[in-house]
Amino acid sequence: QVHLVESGGGSAQAGGALRLSCVASGFSYGTYSMGWFRQLPGKEREVVASICRSGAMRYADSVRGRFTISRDNTEDTPDLQMNSLKPEDTAKYYCALASPDIGTPTLRARDFGAWGQGTQVTVSS
Repeated sequence: QVHLVESGGGSAQAGGALRLSCVASGFSYGTYSMGWFRQLPGKEREVVASICRSGAMRYADSVRGRFTISRDNTEDTPDLQMNSLKPEDTAKYYCALASPDIGTPTLRARDFGAWGQGTQVTVSS
């Protein structure tokens, strides 16, 4: 059974940084694409970063140049380093597992079939 647990959220000032981590289990980590999405109450999910099996990455325009996704296939932990945070980055962030047929980094929320409970990120101005 797929199990994803996010950590590292919290509060930060604008311009600050946070690092999110995801512990994954229940699947062969190195064979799937993974990503991070964020969501505000009542809003649609926004995939902010994804990384595929080969290590290719893709970022949403809203975070490109500020966020970095990385994966260590031995540690089973896709992390999200968030720098130069802005108040508009405030949301709940989720680590997500793409469907098995997704072989490239994707920013489509519907390509992700499992996610964790999320971790809250709050950025104040």
